[in-house]
Order: sequence, then C-alpha cells, then structure tokens
Amino acid sequence: MDVRYVADQMRYQRMDTKEIRESFMIENLFEKNTIQLLYVDIDRAIVGSAVPTASALKLEATKKEMAADYFAERREIGVINVGKKGTITVDGEKFDLENRDMLYIGKDSKDILFSSAKADDPALFYIQSYPAHMKYPTQLVTFDQARKVELGSKEEANERIIYQYIHLEGARSCQLVMGFTQLASGSIWNTMPAHTHMRRSEVYMYFDVQDDNVVFHFMGEPDKTRHLVMRNGQAVISPSWSIHAGAGTKAYAFVWGMGGENQEFTDMDGVPLAEIL
Repeated sequence: MDVRYVADQMRYQRMDTKEIRESFMIENLFEKNTIQLLYVDIDRAIVGSAVPTASALKLEATKKEMAADYFAERREIGVINVGKKGTITVDGEKFDLENRDMLYIGKDSKDILFSSAKADDPALFYIQSYPAHMKYPTQLVTFDQARKVELGSKEEANERIIYQYIHLEGARSCQLVMGFTQLASGSIWNTMPAHTHMRRSEVYMYFDVQDDNVVFHFMGEPDKTRHLVMRNGQAVISPSWSIHAGAGTKAYAFVWGMGGENQEFTDMDGVPLAEIL
C-alpha cells in the first residue's frame, strides 16, 4: 500500500502541473491480477482497485499502514464493478456483480476475495474505504436498484443521471457515500456550477472515457482554480476546500465517493460562476 500526504491550499498555489498530478491524481489503477491501494491522509481514505484474472485476489491489511489484523477490522468499504462480471466473497458469502453493480462491505468483515467470471475479460473493481465506528450489514446494490436523479440540460451541456448506491436512504454506512454519474451523449460538464463541502472530502474516478478522449478536471479554491487532464480509469482526490468539476471531450462517467462528518448528499456550498477564477 502506498501512502500519500496531499498538499494543502498554500502548497497547492506554488505547485506546477507535475507536482499537482503527483499530489492529487491516482494514475495507476486497474492493473491486471493486482490489488492496488493508496492510503490518503485526508479523512484517512483508502482508494484502490482489484483486477482478478487467473485466480482470486484477497484484500489484506498491512500492519505498517493500518495496524490491523484484517482490512475491515476498523473500516467499511464500497466497491463498484466497472468491468465485466465478477464475484466478491465476504466471509464465505458470494456476491455476483455485473457492470455498474456496487457492494457495501461492513466493518468486521474478515475474508474478502475478488474474482472474475472470465480471466481474459475480467471484472474491474474500484475500491474506496473509510474508518468505521460500527457495523452495518454487507449489502449488494445492483445498477437497477440504485436511486436515479436526473439533472442538467442539453442547453447547458450537462445533462446527466446520478446513480446513488451508498447513502442514507440506500445501503447504510458510517460515513461513506458513494455512487456514479453518467453523462448523456452530447453533454460534457459533470458538476457546474461547482461547489465545495467543508464537512467531507471526495474522490472522483473517471471511466468509460473512450479511445483518446480526456476529461479536464477543475480543482482548487474557487478563486484559484487549476485543471488536471484525466484519462480512463484515473482518479483525483478532492479536499474539502477544493471545487471538483470536469468537462470531457466526449460523454463519460465517473464514480464519486465521499467520507467525512456528514452523509447528506446535498450538503454542499455552491459557488456562483461569477466567483470562479
């Protein structure tokens, strides 16, 4: 597991593009036959991926970074499959995940295994985890069961559907809120006007970014914005002080996951366009 201490507002202002990418981006997700994990100091988030091929992959704790005997000893986990069919086995119980299905894994789950239905066309499991103070039941939420919220318009180039999986009216959790957003064909903006939320941090993982297309992810304090060029399967860490919005060269999707002290999805501080610089 890698460990990262993300830059604060003052350091961010003095960083060049390479330094900003090294601090806020996660570029090397979804390597085959590997579980990749990054421990981030902000809200003690762990972000990663599992791509099982020939054999199952086990999610294990690291003594040095986690001081735990097993990964979910003091943690909860959200996993979405953005690849082909796969299975997550939690303490002997099997959960089959098709593309865009999500599994919430509760605290105290000891044995967690990832596998793919086809080794040559594997599942792509995206993982996001936060500390947990109590145990909620492990729960599978399929794509059809997710709550759909339609937002935006063609005129504003931001027509999209938000799919909510782990939230106060869905799969319950201690602090994790998680889902994904799908942009409609012809729309590019994912979150504009932008916002911050001081009570939690967020991670965006962009997927279904086809071929050579990219997403320009905008971040920073509202009056000091910068951008990062994101490609398929890459993620970006958004501290509570930063806006998080993006525009793609073609329609795309992104997983959003939040952790902090408030699980209300609408708990955000909007930033008028006139204040963004």
